[in-house]
Amino acid sequence: MKELTKAEEQVMQVLWTIEKGVVNDMLHQFDNPKPAYNTVSTIVRILEKKGFVGHKAYGKTHEYFPLVSKGEYTKKYFGSFMTNYFSNSYKALASFLANDKKVSIEDLEEMKLMMEKEINKQKGRGNG
Repeated sequence: MKELTKAEEQVMQVLWTIEKGVVNDMLHQFDNPKPAYNTVSTIVRILEKKGFVGHKAYGKTHEYFPLVSKGEYTKKYFGSFMTNYFSNSYKALASFLANDKKVSIEDLEEMKLMMEKEINKQKGRGNG
């Protein structure tokens, strides 16, 4: 699975949201200034060649849909993100987030609770 360019990822985000649609359906999802129809059409065809998107033809009209789920793509590229930016260290990622002034105390507390819940869940597995 290839990594998406920023423009390709924007189109995929739209397709993941609407699940299927023609180019005009996709255009309606973009914020202003909206990209040109031909730009979105070209990107969708590139995504199709890369294996991310499929289509059904209705005469000259093509309805596009994702072949790769958002979850699949996220899982694949989060791994490379971790390698490229945090040397595969979740501790380094946690430290980065904890020290980022844009992350609210509420978010940090919620992450802490999620971590504690997962720790307890995994500890429970070890005792069985």
